[in-house]
Amino acid sequence: IVISHDRYFLDKVTNKTMEIEHERVTLYDGNYSAFLKQKEANETYIARKYENTMREISRIEGIIEQQRRWNREKNIKTAESKQKQIDRLKEDLVVPLAELENIKPRFEIKGNGGNDVLEVSDLSKSFNGTCLFRDVSFLIRRKERAFLLGANGCGKTTLFKMIMGEETADSGSVSIGSNVEVGYFDQLQMSVSREKTLFDEISDAYPNLSNTEIRNALAGFLFRSDDVFKLIGELSGGERARLMLLKLMLQKANFLLLDEPTNHLDIKSREMLEDALMDFPGTIFSISHDRYFINKLANRVLVMDGAGVRTFNGDYSYYLEKKAEQTEKTTEMTKKVVTSGKEDYLRQKQKDAEERKRKNRLQKAEQEIEELEASVSRLTEELEKPENTTDYVKCAEISEEIEEKNAKLLELYEEWETLQI
Repeated sequence: IVISHDRYFLDKVTNKTMEIEHERVTLYDGNYSAFLKQKEANETYIARKYENTMREISRIEGIIEQQRRWNREKNIKTAESKQKQIDRLKEDLVVPLAELENIKPRFEIKGNGGNDVLEVSDLSKSFNGTCLFRDVSFLIRRKERAFLLGANGCGKTTLFKMIMGEETADSGSVSIGSNVEVGYFDQLQMSVSREKTLFDEISDAYPNLSNTEIRNALAGFLFRSDDVFKLIGELSGGERARLMLLKLMLQKANFLLLDEPTNHLDIKSREMLEDALMDFPGTIFSISHDRYFINKLANRVLVMDGAGVRTFNGDYSYYLEKKAEQTEKTTEMTKKVVTSGKEDYLRQKQKDAEERKRKNRLQKAEQEIEELEASVSRLTEELEKPENTTDYVKCAEISEEIEEKNAKLLELYEEWETLQI
C-alpha cells in the first residue's frame, strides 16, 4: 500500500487506486491514469443521476405546494407523504463534485508582450572557486511551456534568481523581452509574511479588491470560511504554496517563472494548478521534479548540467525517449571501441561492478524512501492529533520536519528514477 503525491511513480507501480474525497472512499481498479478515466465516467453518471433526481424533487415540491394551498385534511396528508418521498430521495442523493466545487482558479494576463520572452547568453556562475555552471544559453519564446531539468545542485534555482536579478552572473547576460512582466514562484516561500492572516496578505498586496473578491479568490485556492483569518505562520507548506500561487494569479503576469510549484501540494491541488496553467495564455518556464506535471504541461524540456543546456522540443516522455536513444548510441560506440579479449574482460568486469553498485544503491534508496514515507505518515498523524492542533509551536515544528523529509524524498525519487535506467 503506497501513499504518494508522485503520480508518475503511482502509474509505474500500482494496480488499484483508493481515493478519499469529501468523506467518501472509492476503490478503483488500475493505476493512477486508469483511476482518472474511471472517476470521470463515475462523475458523469453521478451528475446525470443528480440532475434527474433534482428535477423529480422539484416536480414533487410543486405538488406539495398545490396540496397545501387547497389545505384540506386529505391534501395535508398527501403533502406530508410527498415530503417523506423528497426526504428519501435527498438521503440517497450523491452530489457531483462540480456542485461541491464550482470556483476554479484562472491565470489571466494584462498584455501579451514580445515574441522573445527571455534570452540567456553564455551565462556562468562559480561559488568559492567551484564552477556551478558555464556556457548556459537559450531562448524562451511567447506561449512556450518550458521545463528546466537537472541534478540537484547543478544551479537551476541560482539561474532563476539571476533571471530575477537576485543573483549576479560571473559572465554572460540575461535579457527580458519587451512588455514582459515576470511572475515568480519561489520554492523557499519567502514572498509571504508569516505574521499576517491570509486575508490581510491578499488585501495588502491588492488593495483594489473588495472583501467579496478576496474571499472568492481564496475560495478558488481551497481557503474557505474562517480559514481566511488564519495566520500564515500556522499554515502547512502546501497551504503556503497555494497562497503564493493565488498571489501569482492575481498579479496577471504574462511570464511565469515557477521554481518547484508542486513541491508541497497534494494531488488535488496539483491537478487544480495544472488545469489553470493549461489554460494560461502566457509563457511558462518552470523547474520541477514532478514528472506527471511536466508531461502534462511541457512542450519543451531543457536539461542543465555543468557544461550548459540541451534542448528537447517535446514533453517529458519525448525527452526520456531521446535520452534512451542517446544512451543506446553511446553503448554501441563503446562496444566498437573494445578491440581485444582482455579489454573486453576488464570492461565487463567494471560494468558488472558498476551494475552491482547501482543495484545496491537502488535497494538502499528504495529502503530510505519507504522509511521516510512512513516517517512522514507518522508525523502527519501526530500533526492531526487534537492536543497538537491548538499548539501552534508544536504544529510549526512538526510541519517543518515534514517539509524537510518531503524535500529529502524528492531527492530520493529523482535518484531512484536515475538508477532505474
